[in-house]
Amino acid sequence: MKKTAIAVALVLSFAVACGLALAADDQPANVAGTWSMTFEGRNGTVTQTLKFVQDAAGKLTGTLTSPRGDSPIEGTITGNAIDFTVKRSTPNGDFTIEYTGTVDGDSMKGSFKMGDNARDWTATRQK
Repeated sequence: MKKTAIAVALVLSFAVACGLALAADDQPANVAGTWSMTFEGRNGTVTQTLKFVQDAAGKLTGTLTSPRGDSPIEGTITGNAIDFTVKRSTPNGDFTIEYTGTVDGDSMKGSFKMGDNARDWTATRQK
């Protein structure tokens, strides 16, 4: 009887530990703050600034600052996967740029799509 109780306790402890580990993997990476993003444009390297505000559920808001001005950001972070959109207003009309990527500590990388065009991007957290 004593061995059965110990075995049950060990199994329950293992199950709880596994559950906590899985829950920790579901926590969104922390991207709140300012990031320097670069990508290759038609005329060379383009640098922009991302400023993210993040809530506990992984919802993102913020601003992308580029030579063309500031544009609002909306998105999500799930684990280390980041997805956000930037909406721009231009004399030629409004358009949305869709960004996807992964976070690894103080760096990110991914791709963005604007219409039929896609490009890779990288970002590093500013300290």
